[in-house]
Amino acid sequence: IDTGTKRHMAGSGSDGTEDSDSSAEREQTNSSESDGNMPKRQRLTRASTRLSQSSQVFLISAVYHYGGVTSFPSDTPDLKRAADHDESPPLTPTGNAPSSESELDISSPNASHDESQAKDQANRDSDKDLSHRPKRRRCHETYNFNMKCPTPGCNSLGHLTGKHERHFAVSGCPLYHNLSADECKVKAISREKQEEEVKAQEESNSRHATRHQTPTSKQSKYKEQVAEIRKGRNSGLQKEQKEKHMEHRQTHGNTREPLLENITSEYDLELFRKAQARASEDLEKLRIQGQITEGSNMIKTILFGRYELDTWYHSPYPEEYARLGRLYVCEFCLKYMKSQTILRRHMAKCVWKHPPGDEVYRKGSISVFEVDGKKNKIYCQNLCLLAKLFLDHKTLYYDVEPFLFYVMTEADNTGCHLVGYFSKEKNSFLNYNVSCILTMPQYMRQGFGKMLIDFSYLLSKVEEKVGSPERPLSDLGLISYRSYWKEVLLRYMYNFQGKEISIKEISQETAVNPVDIVSTLQSLQMLKYWKGKHLVLKRQDLIDEWKAKEIKRGNSNKTIDPSSLKWTPPKGT
Repeated sequence: IDTGTKRHMAGSGSDGTEDSDSSAEREQTNSSESDGNMPKRQRLTRASTRLSQSSQVFLISAVYHYGGVTSFPSDTPDLKRAADHDESPPLTPTGNAPSSESELDISSPNASHDESQAKDQANRDSDKDLSHRPKRRRCHETYNFNMKCPTPGCNSLGHLTGKHERHFAVSGCPLYHNLSADECKVKAISREKQEEEVKAQEESNSRHATRHQTPTSKQSKYKEQVAEIRKGRNSGLQKEQKEKHMEHRQTHGNTREPLLENITSEYDLELFRKAQARASEDLEKLRIQGQITEGSNMIKTILFGRYELDTWYHSPYPEEYARLGRLYVCEFCLKYMKSQTILRRHMAKCVWKHPPGDEVYRKGSISVFEVDGKKNKIYCQNLCLLAKLFLDHKTLYYDVEPFLFYVMTEADNTGCHLVGYFSKEKNSFLNYNVSCILTMPQYMRQGFGKMLIDFSYLLSKVEEKVGSPERPLSDLGLISYRSYWKEVLLRYMYNFQGKEISIKEISQETAVNPVDIVSTLQSLQMLKYWKGKHLVLKRQDLIDEWKAKEIKRGNSNKTIDPSSLKWTPPKGT
């Protein structure tokens, strides 16, 4: 090999200039030639020339794995060979070119670094690189302990359920509910004992539930005790109690729950406390599962028409809207907005005054519109998101095409205002006539829920089918359906003139599923097992009580008139 060629290869940089240590390499080359033992030298690329400040190259690679660092020693043959043959700059563990000297360490030939020193230097350099990176969140407890309960003066210790050591939301704060952490634990123990006793009692009675319709002596005694407790409650607060309640409200304002003692009976107050603890436990499970983030991504209130509504549950609105805590919704097209200014501008140009679709029922100011989820997809999706704010078990949000939505409205001179709705599958294999049903909070306890249920069964009668709601029902939905089934059966009994009654005939005439009829008869204690047969008892006291309520109610507009229905069952969809 010509000496000039070697000098050009080893001593010239990529830009044609001579490197700083080229003289050292020429001295080594001349000395090796003088000895006659000149080894063959491999061709150096641009990258190896740029990196080789010495005959020994230390290449340190940091591997990130859950915050840990692994360093490779400098004498690893594979790494040295890769450095000699790779023409591109070495990559950092993130896949990008190195941005600092800490990601690439080059030592001089005269440095006396051994392998352990190289490892220590690698660890120090890698720690320097990792200092600017966010720490990996190991579990939800790490995140929770950085949070704090928003209640003033609370240290986040304890939980309303008595099962957790800490809380981070008002729903689980003992201080907000005027309790202490120890009191919550004591109440939790007593609730568990009561639940175990109830379960044991239910298991003992489950085998012969149909045969023993009359309450046991223990149940009758308990019912009498509850009635006695409720009779003995105070009819009103005394002067001292009123002053105490007012002082508590003036001192704490909305940061504490109002005092509930002496407002109702101890039995009803305990039932309310149990419901609070159960709701708090459900919210805790959702928070642990990551479905909601306490206090940040849960909509608290919505402005809907002339009403401001407090929400009950989490709804999967987009994060940019959910994190605001307050949502503005157009009551006609159900479009959701971020501010009242945007809502005001939208209302000025919104042309909708009623839901889309066909009006299939009208009597007085009440109308029902049939909306196809396939034709009006955006409206139905917005309706489902709105409904989830007030429903616990609802899971349908975006896949609305297989459903029909029946939206009930109340009309005035400004338009048709949303009262409630129910959805129904176009082709239900189990003949469900309702998939989801909701009455808006401002229209609850006014008879609109029974109207929606009655309208769903009216559609089943026109279809000549027997219908039933899809399970599971929400708590309020179950109460409404049981009340409706009870009213239907008592009305049928009142008008029935025959001697023998058949559950099948009741089902065909009312379109109510036989299973729902039997469960309602059992709850009314009108079904008895005698001599191998099930007999339906006509309890005249219940019928007379229902008739008295009907007369007292009078001619109310909260009833469905079948003659006002203009609807034909949809054919193949």
